[in-house]
Amino acid sequence: MSDDLRHSPVAFTPSIEVRADDEADTIQGLNEQLRMIQEKTARDYGTAVRGVHAKGHAIVKGKLDVLDGVAPALAQGLFSTPGSYDALLRFSTLPGDILDDSVSVPRGLAIKLFGVPGDRLPGSETDTTQDFVMVNGPAFASPTPKAFLANLKMLAKTTDVGEGLKKGLSATLQAVDAALETVGIASPTIQTLGGTPNTHPLGETYYTQVPLRHGDYIAKLSIAPVSPNLTDLTGSKVETSGRPDALRQDLGEVLIEQDSVWELRVQLCTDLEAMPVEDSSVVWDEKQSPYVAVARLTVPAQLGWQLGLSEQQEQAVSYSPWHGIIAHQPIGGVNRARKPTYEMSTKFRGEYNGCPVHELRSLSDVPTQGMTID
Repeated sequence: MSDDLRHSPVAFTPSIEVRADDEADTIQGLNEQLRMIQEKTARDYGTAVRGVHAKGHAIVKGKLDVLDGVAPALAQGLFSTPGSYDALLRFSTLPGDILDDSVSVPRGLAIKLFGVPGDRLPGSETDTTQDFVMVNGPAFASPTPKAFLANLKMLAKTTDVGEGLKKGLSATLQAVDAALETVGIASPTIQTLGGTPNTHPLGETYYTQVPLRHGDYIAKLSIAPVSPNLTDLTGSKVETSGRPDALRQDLGEVLIEQDSVWELRVQLCTDLEAMPVEDSSVVWDEKQSPYVAVARLTVPAQLGWQLGLSEQQEQAVSYSPWHGIIAHQPIGGVNRARKPTYEMSTKFRGEYNGCPVHELRSLSDVPTQGMTID
């Protein structure tokens, strides 16, 4: 066994998932809250946006190359053999409304891979894509779907709050979060409500946060920056004063200059008690099971955001951890709840905007001609 696999990985079996008796009711509540957020924002903007991660900051094309010589326990699913896959990346921030970037919230990265072979997940049978949906924190803010619903209700209450109040709240919460960090305490709730440090998204490491099936095993995935133009940004703060779209501008300045490279890494579950699948808030110990690189993701130098075109691209694409193959099946309560809520959110967008959102077949399906902006 290699040094990267210090303990034997836990084998995947369906019995590791345990549904709460009221899970269906909780999922209905999640759908209702997300629908309420989307209806509010659609009235405000005149167009429907995502229920979460509504504001995009860059949408770019790239390529994922699976590495050679990956250890057998890690070489699972689409990572089982070396190969290349076209990719579409979307950088975003968490809320379901489009905010001034001085309101600092968790960053998101969604990756869509094309032409992925393998038996498909339910609802994705006719597709050829594999999506990975990630956030810049190693664990989910809520342990269970029910706790997620409570947090979503809190987030929904801020959707119609005036932006000036949100800016003030964010500044206060960032100060509180910084104070907590100095004594070794992290508060996912504070960060979700606007207390996240306003760091550069391209310097961040992103995580699936919740577990996935990894072929015969169970894992969490991460995307970590490795090229110097990205690692130089790790921990750096974004100046947002008077710049409502500072993240789009700062990402664009970096992405246009040179190629950007990340590693896709896998952390195998080696102990179901220490690394539970039904408590999404637990950070899996990297000393017990480190993240190990299985692929490299390269984004050639390009524009990160093109006014008019990028908005059209955003409307044409949807991301879901349930777009994919059975070998990377999302597992755990939070992931089970995501399937119907993501489907509802995408359906609402398509119906409200008068243009159903269809799953893309290849990068050539991504719009290349933008709308006219007066």
